[in-house]
Amino acid sequence: MDLSEAFWLAALQGLTEFLPVSSSGHLVLVPAVLGWPDQGLGFDVAVHVGTLLAVVMYFRSDLYQLSRAWVRSITHRERTVCGRLAWAILFATFLIGVAGLLFGSLAETAGRDPVVIAFAMIGFGVLLAVADIWGKRERVLDDIVFRDVLVISIAQVMSIIPGTSRSGVTITAGLMMGLTREAAARFSFLMSAPVIFLAGVWQGHKLLSHSSPVDWPTLVFAVLVSASVAFLCIHFFLRYLRKFSIMPFVWYRVVLGMLLLHVFM
Repeated sequence: MDLSEAFWLAALQGLTEFLPVSSSGHLVLVPAVLGWPDQGLGFDVAVHVGTLLAVVMYFRSDLYQLSRAWVRSITHRERTVCGRLAWAILFATFLIGVAGLLFGSLAETAGRDPVVIAFAMIGFGVLLAVADIWGKRERVLDDIVFRDVLVISIAQVMSIIPGTSRSGVTITAGLMMGLTREAAARFSFLMSAPVIFLAGVWQGHKLLSHSSPVDWPTLVFAVLVSASVAFLCIHFFLRYLRKFSIMPFVWYRVVLGMLLLHVFM
């Protein structure tokens, strides 16, 4: 892989990881459409590290408060909003971790089929539209209760299917539960930190079991690009959601899905 391909794929990962359009689906499809070689496991690890750095840096204050509240909920039995959110994120991470162990291999094989990705793009895009149109959008992050966490956590499990979009399906669930667009996205992004970390650890473990050489300069470059683009994406997407509808992303998903069906069916 040359630096040009690495740049565009890393930027694509950084952009689509937090937009409701499916990063895994794009990383499967773009090389296939352009005829680029598979980016390899090392590159996948690098861009995951980059997006993890972005979300940790952007939400560093929130993550510190959540971690502190979680520890105090154990040591001092304190019951706070931050503590409740921290336990919610851990619960969601546990569910997606179990689902990944059970179904991850299947998703990496059958789920990489462009037709599967196309149907996931369209189907979950329609669900996002329904949630955005019919959701009450009245509740904020502090209003989240266990019922919300359960629904959003189960929805996150569906993100194992390429084309679904982890951020997209969790934002959809949050909107269905009455959260505002910004609150649904913010909770989705906070949930993403341990999920991206676990995905990176899993892929890193597989990488270490391979004896193929590693192009470290290209991987470091990919980390920096994906982290920079992801940081900017989080910032501007949250600002966008304060004023505007999520429907442009729905139309993007539907149109792209239909084009994929036209090409690959």
